[in-house]
Amino acid sequence: MDPVLKKQTDADLLARYAAGDETAFREVVKRYKNSLYVFLRHFLNRQDLVEDVFQETFLQLFTSRDSFDTARPLRPWLFTIAANKAKDALRKQQRTAAIPIGTIAEPEEMSFDDVLNALSSDRITPYEKLEDSETAVQVRRIIANMPQNLQEILILAYFNKFSYKQMAQILSIPIGTVKSRLHTAVGRFAKDWTAAFGSKRNK
Repeated sequence: MDPVLKKQTDADLLARYAAGDETAFREVVKRYKNSLYVFLRHFLNRQDLVEDVFQETFLQLFTSRDSFDTARPLRPWLFTIAANKAKDALRKQQRTAAIPIGTIAEPEEMSFDDVLNALSSDRITPYEKLEDSETAVQVRRIIANMPQNLQEILILAYFNKFSYKQMAQILSIPIGTVKSRLHTAVGRFAKDWTAAFGSKRNK
């Protein structure tokens, strides 16, 4: 591990890679591979597509050395690439059904806000634990059955914590549309969560 590279900004790393330093590119991959993989896992919900799009995203970044704009924030740009490739993959596969997830255990007594707070707070619970938790499985199941445009806005907002402006850039839609779509997605999630588990909590 190069401690100098670790302290570099994204723009510095891209500039070094553009100048021919491939160790800088490896640092970029290391910096973003986990969050990007989690994003794609939620977005695609199919392991084979996740692996393909994950590799294609970093391959495009790798081959874009001559067109880097170091004034442009890397994270939303990288996620824009991933989102576009994920959409392409879904269109090609004509997505049929969500991945089987097995038997769902009895949910904890959590409100919708509790669920979102738990899943979006990586300071409290590491992503690795969230990915394996019963609540995370239940949330992924509900999101997987939502329309794609609502899925992606929830994933970007709550799992990856992008701003309205960044989500607008990634999805190529106006900020007003981001806000209204997120509002719709949250309402749909709350409705589906209550329909699936609300009656059990009241017993």
